[in-house]
Amino acid sequence: MNVELAYSRGVLPVRLPDGCDVTVLRKQPMQPLADPQAEMAAAYAQPVDGPPLAQLARGRASACILICDITRPVPNRLILPPLIRTLLAAGIPAKRITVLVATGLHRPNEGEELRELVGDDWVLDTVRVENHFARNDADHVDLGVTSTRGTPVKLDRRFMDAELRIATGLVEPHFMAGFSGGRKVIAPGIAHQDTIRTFHSAKFMEDPGAVQCNLERNPLHEEQLEILRMIGGDVWAVNTVLDEHRRTTFVNFGEILASHAQAVDYVRRSSSVPVPRRFSTVVTSAAGFPLDATYYQTVKGMVMPMDILAPGADLIIASACTEGMGSPEFCAAQARLVANGPDGFLASILPKRFADVDEWQTEMQVKPMRVANIHLYTDGLDEADRALTGVNLIDSIEHAVARSIERSGDRAVAVIPEGPYVVPYHAA
Repeated sequence: MNVELAYSRGVLPVRLPDGCDVTVLRKQPMQPLADPQAEMAAAYAQPVDGPPLAQLARGRASACILICDITRPVPNRLILPPLIRTLLAAGIPAKRITVLVATGLHRPNEGEELRELVGDDWVLDTVRVENHFARNDADHVDLGVTSTRGTPVKLDRRFMDAELRIATGLVEPHFMAGFSGGRKVIAPGIAHQDTIRTFHSAKFMEDPGAVQCNLERNPLHEEQLEILRMIGGDVWAVNTVLDEHRRTTFVNFGEILASHAQAVDYVRRSSSVPVPRRFSTVVTSAAGFPLDATYYQTVKGMVMPMDILAPGADLIIASACTEGMGSPEFCAAQARLVANGPDGFLASILPKRFADVDEWQTEMQVKPMRVANIHLYTDGLDEADRALTGVNLIDSIEHAVARSIERSGDRAVAVIPEGPYVVPYHAA
């Protein structure tokens, strides 16, 4: 049987061994919007739990619009031009409108990459488009600490000082925060490193509620909600959803919590896929560009299928890793994983109040390593980087599947072409 996995900016054809019993797991069908521009205009005119955007903008002297960084395929070309034109028409001066890239602790997006991210030269030429830098202390406003868990809350002052605050993003399953988008674009998106490193400490990450598609008793989500209350004033959001072909299937705009909840309900119905059994062989992807540009982001594709992995299963993942491993800090964490093993690495981070930068992704990799043998297909890592992955490197997915079937004696194979955007769960 032939299958195609999302890989880089295209697909990776894979021929599976003859005689496999293949189950392909995809999101539930979603209907692409017939006219995304018209739907976007309608969303701005008829928000969720609030007045029209034009009315919201009237009388405001400034605005800050948050956008996700290059690791998220958000349709900014659809979102930003009509949004900014509405703000200008309402009287907000162009020089007082800032589009702020919510990088979290990721690297900034600049030059041609920033142009690709924004998707519209008029936007770049008309308003300020700037990156958030989580390590610049002076760029942040200190709001104190959260009441329950004591998380230090420091947010980018460009957002805090704006009279109109709008977060934009893609709503999809997220392997820690339950779902992306909405409140997550603010924290960790434009938070100081102290906030981010607390969010990503083992105290949060090892909590059983901090998993994909879950908002109930999820400590990250609960802290994000309190941070919104600490901000004070109204915050608005644009939420989008894409299908596996990156076509827009849903847009809305409105009060940040109400609009995000509406988008989450839509995504949950499409992304959560019940599966009647667990598998000894699972083939998946890192969802192609931009998520599979680094090994750091690839880890997300390892975590999402955990519920359908049989004990000791083989998890085979394809990721282009065109930009290599990721940050130097992530590489250092991976080196500690390789040197100390999963248990030793986890023991070393449990006491920390502040996680080391990017070691949380290594912590997430430990989770599937506890239940499965992980095999990576990539053509984007050199030998030094390969040694840091901590997983088995393969040069043929077909051969890896054949070896897995031979080892387990089970010819059933689950294939997840779109990796972390699909959340299969065992439903007996």
